[in-house]
Amino acid sequence: MITKWSLGLVAVLVGVLLVYAFAVPRPFDTTDPTIFLQDGRSVNYCELPALDGSGRTAEEIPKAYTPGCSYTKIPMPILADCTEPLAEGVVDMRGLWLGVSGRVGHLERIEQCGNRVVVTAYGIIHDFRVDGTLENGARDVGAICNNFSTAIHFDDEGVMVFRLFDLFDTVFREMRGTEMIFTFIDGIETRTQRICSYPE
Repeated sequence: MITKWSLGLVAVLVGVLLVYAFAVPRPFDTTDPTIFLQDGRSVNYCELPALDGSGRTAEEIPKAYTPGCSYTKIPMPILADCTEPLAEGVVDMRGLWLGVSGRVGHLERIEQCGNRVVVTAYGIIHDFRVDGTLENGARDVGAICNNFSTAIHFDDEGVMVFRLFDLFDTVFREMRGTEMIFTFIDGIETRTQRICSYPE
């Protein structure tokens, strides 16, 4: 009896997740369309914005979403005009990062200001706050154009933790010296190094 109830509960949970992943409408798209007017490859990502409070705040810049299931041209930086200093407890991971071990060739761009982070990689834009809530977390599309929702926070050791549906940890990012370490749910640890421009 217990096994039957357990299997039934799992089936219901899987069904709910499938409905959420593929049937629930995506949020209203507030992306600034101008980020797609130029090619993000043209930017020198070693020249990081000064977070001195002289420009726009994170709140003043519209949240960005992935167009459709994937972008076809690398967008310009979403937080380029934001100069809000990083919030307390937020580790500076800004830059363009290339995997040199583990998932060699892994490439992602990280932007930050205030408690806001934008990770752009593999055709996907993840724009979120690191306040540990689903409301302000990554609400976007996954690799198979599925909906997903993730709460993100920095732990006491400075690791950025992605919690899928705020239920279990799936992705970790941390700084070790000058390298950014990306660890996926499968346990594979990828060492990434900063590069100034997208590879040809």
